[in-house]
Amino acid sequence: MSVVEIENLTKDFSVGFWKKRPLRALDRLSLEVYQGEIFGFLGPNGAGKSTTIKILMNLLHPTSGNARILGEPVDRIPMHQRIGYLPENPYFYDYLTPAELLTYTGRLFGMRRSELSLKVDGLLESVGLTEARDLQLRKFSKGMVQRIGIAQALINDPEIVFLDEPMSGLDPLGRMDVRRIITSLKAKGVTVFFSSHVLPDVEALCDRIAILNKGKLQEMGALEDLLTVGIEAYEVILSGTRGEALEQIRKLCDEVGSMEDRLRLRVANRERMEALLDFVFAQKLELISVNPIRPSLEEHFQSAVGRRRSGALEHGT
Repeated sequence: MSVVEIENLTKDFSVGFWKKRPLRALDRLSLEVYQGEIFGFLGPNGAGKSTTIKILMNLLHPTSGNARILGEPVDRIPMHQRIGYLPENPYFYDYLTPAELLTYTGRLFGMRRSELSLKVDGLLESVGLTEARDLQLRKFSKGMVQRIGIAQALINDPEIVFLDEPMSGLDPLGRMDVRRIITSLKAKGVTVFFSSHVLPDVEALCDRIAILNKGKLQEMGALEDLLTVGIEAYEVILSGTRGEALEQIRKLCDEVGSMEDRLRLRVANRERMEALLDFVFAQKLELISVNPIRPSLEEHFQSAVGRRRSGALEHGT
């Protein structure tokens, strides 16, 4: 079931001194996000990620195209009570405390004061701000502001939460906390749509991703499928192999290394890997593991965006 539907979304801005030069931030973007998944929205700076999220939040209006959340048009105000949102650079009234901010936000959603107290305590604990609950926000670091921003996005128990660069300004412990929060949301059936430049976190968390570049959708799909396409080689681990079998194995492999009583083998492609496994099974050797060696998401991202930029340069754009 789709909870976010974007169809041919285009956004043009007027730039320059006289506001006469058009800049296309989004170019006919179409994608779907499914219920209960963690969806990563990736792209270099200026790709159109924040513009897309702001249109979904009804903070910007598209030049053309349309978008729906939970089956409703994005300008349908009651629908926004069912979602949560963390902007890229959150800012809150400096003289509120975290507890006051979350209480105020909960009241905006119509929550009763009796239920808010426990909710606020739980959220402050989950983002690691319990000890700072009575400290004014003007004394917060960027990472602490980011944490309270995540908490306010969850105050209404949203069905889907949009997080624009949730790891921004966080130290490694803070990133671990956010990763834990995101996985716990998925466990509850909440859909998470987030953009990030921290690609190892995206690779660890996401079910599917979309890569945006210069306003256009470049790739979209299950993370496993996208990275499997780029498998570079295979690693095979064997145990207790000696003599003539070892000599034959050397002929079938591109690299042979030893790890105590085990052999670590590398073969360059699937055909050679299958030939090696046929020999292993025929000789009744002890097979420990077979693992594809694939590029990381960071390597795949750099390759995908680099291809697009190289093509643009070749065509003089």
